Amino acid sequence: MTGPTEPNRSTIDDADRAGPDLPTQGQAVVTDDASDDPHAPAFDFDVVNDEETGVYEAKAGGTDVAGLAYRAASENRLVLLATSVLPEFRNQGIATELIRRVLDDVRAQRKTVTITCPVVRTFIERNPAYADLIDPEHRGAGNAAHRS
Repeated sequence: MTGPTEPNRSTIDDADRAGPDLPTQGQAVVTDDASDDPHAPAFDFDVVNDEETGVYEAKAGGTDVAGLAYRAASENRLVLLATSVLPEFRNQGIATELIRRVLDDVRAQRKTVTITCPVVRTFIERNPAYADLIDPEHRGAGNAAHRS
């Protein structure tokens, strides 16, 4: 999935560095989407992990509606880079459900995550049952409050 929130090379290279990461306007909208009602989205969609491109894609009726970009940092850890939802599909709970399904998949694979995506970070702050998935040594940018 391509779009304004797709990570650039510097985002990927800096994924393990802590520091401020202010969301873009598009990310702020998606963060609001992921922060809203935790109920299922208004319509059904499938999640496909495209390992070649490093994107968990949300597909509804064969159309890409959202994506969560990542990279494999090691055999047991993913860096969650950016979440994007196409504008016409926002405010329907898609970001929340996509993130939930991605984190459930990470848990099933017994992996951990490093978070650089402010949308995923907000989701986990509001759903602390997923906090154990954050890698204790590589928490990601903006996670200083959660360091032990």
